[in-house]
Amino acid sequence: MEKKIKIHVFHTGEVGVDPAVPFRDVSRNPIAYTGLFRSKKRRILLPVSAYLIEHPKGLVLIDTGWHRDVRIDQIKHMSWKLNFASKARLPEGEAIDEQFGKLGIKPRDLDYVFLTHLDVDHASGLELVKEAKHIMTSKEELEAAQKGDIRYSDRFWNGVNLEPFEMKVSSYGPFGRSYDVFGDESVLLIDVAGHTKGTSLVMVQNQGQFVLLTGDTGYAKESWEELRLPGPVDDKEKMRKTLKWVQEMSKKEGCVEVLATHDPEVIPHVIEL
Repeated sequence: MEKKIKIHVFHTGEVGVDPAVPFRDVSRNPIAYTGLFRSKKRRILLPVSAYLIEHPKGLVLIDTGWHRDVRIDQIKHMSWKLNFASKARLPEGEAIDEQFGKLGIKPRDLDYVFLTHLDVDHASGLELVKEAKHIMTSKEELEAAQKGDIRYSDRFWNGVNLEPFEMKVSSYGPFGRSYDVFGDESVLLIDVAGHTKGTSLVMVQNQGQFVLLTGDTGYAKESWEELRLPGPVDDKEKMRKTLKWVQEMSKKEGCVEVLATHDPEVIPHVIEL
């Protein structure tokens, strides 16, 4: 593709969690990441990133960050169960619609909103962008969320037309499945199940270069460089296989950046491919 693709990296607030959320190996307690029986003084603040892809064929948002309602009443917005494990912090101007306003973009201008998965800090802001043309997550992720798992709450997509997309066999990813957004392999949602049943990673590529947006596949570079699993996992073996694949991809020629949603080393910036 001759035209450039631009990726905006936003911080849409922060999430306060136990240190065992990004790295489960900090504790022998298998449920330490929930914060249960853990001191609140241990909590750390991690950024909550979202990404806007300016593509010649359309505007694509990856994840939504926090809704503005968390500034008013977090428990009411999130439910007490989700709020127990995750505390939201959303400074003025950092909600996704507020950041769009600075760029002169309106939610209805978005061609796609993709959710890497449906955890609270990724789906909370869905209502803010519900006017987008298509709002999607993987078929497996939507099905898992509809089964009533405690980690999900459909309150975030009530009134939102959340569509499932289906992965197809491909040469990409640890499990050889992906969804090609524009039909030219420039934006791919790749199957990286492990963190949740239907977690997706986003690969953006152009002119021999590529960027990986890992979602919660890894929480920082140490995740794939040292194969450190996060606390919340659905399948440990799949998680390890996914991290090994990300590690391999990060070493390939043409890899510009590998970005984790909650990496404190990542600051807002713009990437051009």
